[in-house]
Amino acid sequence: MPKERQVPQILDAALVRAWCALSLDALGRAREEIDAINVYPVADGDTGTNLYLTLESAAQAVEAAFAGHEPELPSAAQAARAMAHGALIGARGNSGTILAQLLRGMAEVLAAEDARDTADDPVGPARAAGDARALRRALRRAAESAYEAVAHPVEGTVLTVATAAADGAAGAADDCRSVVRAAYRSARTALEATPRQLAVLGRAGVVDAGGRGLVAVLGALVEACTGERPAPALPGPSGAAGSPGPVGSAEQVESVDPVESVEECEDGVGGPAYEVIYLLEATDPAVERLRARLDGLGDSLVVVGGDGLWNVHVHVDDAGAAVEAGVEAGRPYRIRITHFGAGDAHTARAGDARPVREPAQRAIVAVVPGEGLAGLYGEAGATTVLARPGEPPASGELVQAIRRAHAREVVLLPNDAELRHTAAAAAEQARTEGVRVALIPTRSAVQGIAALAVHEPGRRFDEDVVSMTSAAGATRYAELAVAERQSWTTAGICQAGDVLGLIDGDVAVIGATPGPDATDTLVETAVTVLDRMLAAGGEMVTLVLGDEVPDRVADLLERHVRDAHLAVDTVVYRGGRHAALLLVGVE
Repeated sequence: MPKERQVPQILDAALVRAWCALSLDALGRAREEIDAINVYPVADGDTGTNLYLTLESAAQAVEAAFAGHEPELPSAAQAARAMAHGALIGARGNSGTILAQLLRGMAEVLAAEDARDTADDPVGPARAAGDARALRRALRRAAESAYEAVAHPVEGTVLTVATAAADGAAGAADDCRSVVRAAYRSARTALEATPRQLAVLGRAGVVDAGGRGLVAVLGALVEACTGERPAPALPGPSGAAGSPGPVGSAEQVESVDPVESVEECEDGVGGPAYEVIYLLEATDPAVERLRARLDGLGDSLVVVGGDGLWNVHVHVDDAGAAVEAGVEAGRPYRIRITHFGAGDAHTARAGDARPVREPAQRAIVAVVPGEGLAGLYGEAGATTVLARPGEPPASGELVQAIRRAHAREVVLLPNDAELRHTAAAAAEQARTEGVRVALIPTRSAVQGIAALAVHEPGRRFDEDVVSMTSAAGATRYAELAVAERQSWTTAGICQAGDVLGLIDGDVAVIGATPGPDATDTLVETAVTVLDRMLAAGGEMVTLVLGDEVPDRVADLLERHVRDAHLAVDTVVYRGGRHAALLLVGVE
């Protein structure tokens, strides 16, 4: 007999981790189906993709939480908070933003439960009953917080499905398996009824796409708790599971009370032109003022988060005004603006008579660790993905960037050794969509600059890739950073606050902890790094300065290269906010 799958018996970090991984897998399988039934609030066919990208960010955060606690394990609350935070910073679209708030609501309850004393019965009936009650409260708080985040809640959407899940869980027995099964059954029933509640869904003959995604996530929770994958979310018109076609007959759905009709923008006609999303660092009072301001600018307003960090989503005609409102409230970043009328091969809508824009022959997609570098790469014609400290882009973000580049051939520059596998997964996905992708394994933004310098779009693709790869490979790279803690390195023991010089990814120089004039320490460390790199020769030095590094550093380093290394040229760029202290490239 096959060995029975082992599943967590209690609500712990292992269960949260399994749930997150299974949710990502479930959304990956259902992504295309969910995209196909996306007709509300805008028929832009990306709800499944947005939910997947949101969960991918959540999964990365959970894995980072486990890695950060080794050799110990995080608590259930810590794992849930990581999942919610990852979803918050990676939330995409209306549906992804609401999902992030649902997860945050659950995490709030689990954090409160973290203080519960389970020493007397760590894995027995009393613990199991307590965990079941906590899970019921978490599902209820998730639904409530999602409603609070949406400016004008509409029934027949993911909000309705979330409330139904909480209602179903409320009547279940005191064990987690019963709770999640009841929540899933009720959510499925509510999902089947959404076409009766929202006219645009009924006319299209589909269920709500966001609700369908939530049912997939709840199904993953059932699988995590029981080891059994539940029945598919919906049978299609021919009985095939998961078909995106019309829903079943009236007898198959639960009767619901009529709801007040809402103004709907079918296929986006007459609705706002732009979707604006950004992360925002702001206080609670400032966010309340922002809600009122954005509510007057557009619709589909969802503001989620708390504790100083928020994710803002709104549909508007004036994207600039929406961003300016964020600037007035606090510090917006990771700003994404999507024009609903873009009409390329990925976003064109059914019945749109406008001609589809022809793809370019070739494009460059690059990950860059700073806004100044993003501008530099953009001037060179590259489509960029901004990476911030502690927030590496997910493979889905790279796939989206490849789609935005809208080209038959794409050269992908990850510019980070840690992103090699992520970039490879994105390249593979893009190839299944008919794009020819070449991945050049650049490990630093300065290697990417060297590759861009020799890029020639008119050359044969293979020749261009070989030339760019050779230029990147011939560029040694270094970085100056500040040690966060005492640790062993390849150059010895460093103390917190020491300036570190990393050459080709390894610590080669440990500078002193900066004194009153931090510039002197930075220059001394950089000079040592430059001399070591140029000892083997070089023709060109590239310096990329972070935002907080004064221009005097570049002047001093340029003078040193000119005086100590004859016939070596130097070029200086500003990396901008979030860039490393100093990046060095030697070609």
